[in-house]
Amino acid sequence: MRSTVLACFLAAALLGCQQASLDPAPETPVTDAANARLPLPDHEGAHAGDATGPLGIGPDAVWNGPVDACRQDATAIDTCLLDAMRASDATPAAIAASERLRGRGEAGYVSAWDERDGVGIATIEYPFRAHTNHGTWLVDRDGRPTDVDSLADSALSVPSIEAFLSAHPDAHPFAPAEFAERRALPDGGVRLVYATAMRSCHACAVLGRLQVAYDFDGERDFAGQQVLGLE
Repeated sequence: MRSTVLACFLAAALLGCQQASLDPAPETPVTDAANARLPLPDHEGAHAGDATGPLGIGPDAVWNGPVDACRQDATAIDTCLLDAMRASDATPAAIAASERLRGRGEAGYVSAWDERDGVGIATIEYPFRAHTNHGTWLVDRDGRPTDVDSLADSALSVPSIEAFLSAHPDAHPFAPAEFAERRALPDGGVRLVYATAMRSCHACAVLGRLQVAYDFDGERDFAGQQVLGLE
């Protein structure tokens, strides 16, 4: 009798597993308790065009001009870059974006603009760095940027990441993060996933790729970022 009951149980379990494998994968939820939800970044300026904050980022923030003179100029590089931008008639939005970077201790500018599913993609050029000369800002509908290379410390505090770091204590993220995939979210939202190489040094082999999701709701307001894990 017991063997008959056990056989029936195993058969039912097997049928259930087979059925589950045939079901389509659900859409990625906005929140996932299994992953680490990161804090919202501190956006500079509440709204695009806010009188108390810098201009929002958009297509008019793009600038491409000569910067080689700043490599030999005695003036501070960030000041020289802004002077070069003004001399070449950069737009107010382009100058505001460069000043935003200057406030973070960086000399750079928006060199290209694209859109993916209604989310702005601003390419940031850092012409004077020894390594990693470009980055990416994801821009919401109000022109507020999120830097995919500025991960919060909590991004590395996920149990699976901590286990990886225990095995590779010298590893850490090396920018730039690269676009990995796009996923649909409920109510017209979209999730853009970026992956950052984990290495022990610039020239070292890639030990893994840290995947972080950036969520935007149906109106393309930024909804948050979330660690998905390592691949």
